[in-house]
Order: sequence, then C-alpha cells, then structure tokens
Amino acid sequence: MMFRPSLLLLLLYCATRTLCVQIQSEQDVSTDGVITTELEKTVSLLCTPDGDSEAEEELVWLRNGAVVRLNEENRKGRSSVCISPIIHEDNEAVFTCHLSRNATVSASVTLNVTYHPQLSEAEQVEVEIESMLVLSCDIWANPQVSSILWTLNGSAVDLSASGFTMSSDGFTSQLTANTVERSLHEGTYECTAHFPLHGTISKVFQVTVTEKTMKFPLFPIIAGVVVVCLTAILAVVSRWKKIAKCCK
Repeated sequence: MMFRPSLLLLLLYCATRTLCVQIQSEQDVSTDGVITTELEKTVSLLCTPDGDSEAEEELVWLRNGAVVRLNEENRKGRSSVCISPIIHEDNEAVFTCHLSRNATVSASVTLNVTYHPQLSEAEQVEVEIESMLVLSCDIWANPQVSSILWTLNGSAVDLSASGFTMSSDGFTSQLTANTVERSLHEGTYECTAHFPLHGTISKVFQVTVTEKTMKFPLFPIIAGVVVVCLTAILAVVSRWKKIAKCCK
C-alpha cells in the first residue's frame, strides 16, 4: 500500500512521456513556434512522437485545419512535410501534427513569410489637361512598409499646392489629382517606400500632359450613317420602275 502513490506517479510520468509530439525543422523555430522564411524558399517539417512506442504511432498533419495527404510510409513513427516553393498564401499558415489515435496530443508551427513589393520599371503616363491623374505604387509587403514618400522632379509633393490627395490601404499607395494642369503636374514622379527588412524600394513615373482632344460618339455616328444609307437604298428600290421608265 505504501508504494501505490509512487507507482501511480510513475505511470503518469510514462503516460506523459508517451503522449507527446514535437516538430523539428532545418529552419530556426522561435520559442512561440514561428518559422520565418522568404518567398521561393523551401521549408521542411519533421514530426516525431516521444515515448517508447514512437515507431508504432500513426501521425496526422494539418494545414490551417485541413488534413494534408501523406503516403502510407510517411505516417508511422516519423512523418515529414515539405513546403516548396514558399508562396504568399503560406504566410501565417499553421501546420499541426497530432497522433491519429488522440488529436489532443499535438504540436504546431506557424510560417512567417517575408517579402517585398514587386515594383516594375519606370512607367510612362500620358494624361490630358483637365482630366484625372492617378498614380499607383505597390506597397504590399511583410513586414509592412514603415514610410512612404512621393516626390515630383526631386522634391516632396506639396499636396495642398498641387491639388493632390494621397491614400494607402496597405496594399497600394495612390497619388491623385482631379484636374490636371501642365504647369503643376507634368514631370518625373517617384514613389519611395522604406521597409524594415528590405530597405528602400522605389518606382518612377514619367508623366506627360497632353492637349485635350474632342471625343466623338463613334457608335451613334456609325448607326446614323447606316440608317441613312439603308433609307436611300429602300427609296431607290421602291421607285425603281418609275426611274426605269424615265431612262427609256
């Protein structure tokens, strides 16, 4: 009777040792289970159960709660998944490994995918006088942009003097002028964004202001011409006999 508490503690200790899984990776895993990686990279995860019966344990992988399909030989004892190449949708994806017989015995890691905007080369923009000018700069990145600066011919854009408004939704920064004037809005624009991990990235816009052109309603004109031509043809056909008699 004296040894029963000790035996119970030993059994609980063994059960605790058996009911445990862990996830390992070649990449560094933070203390809160986050793996930081980049686009186009490869992340390999290995799940192993702890305990004497680890070779007999069947394992299950989940990605954001959905079951990951595994080969039969990749389920027992040791199970691995490979994410390659890393894409934008993998950011904040949660990979969980648990025992097939007991889903509460599990371990999870979260991917933190860092990336910078894919800015294109200089863009040529033509805009008519008195029309609207909209310049868009991609700022979608992880970590998020820390600052944005728009310049015109090397100087910071004066929003009040030039009639500009600037907006940002975390994905795109836009510079907008509702009524374009050549003296105020023509020139070289540059959108410069600063990112904690990727430094400074910029995009150049060469804006040319053109004279206003008259816009004709092309389709109504074509329709009117067709109606006139058909009316004339029908009129000629209907009076063809009289015209023929006159010709004789």
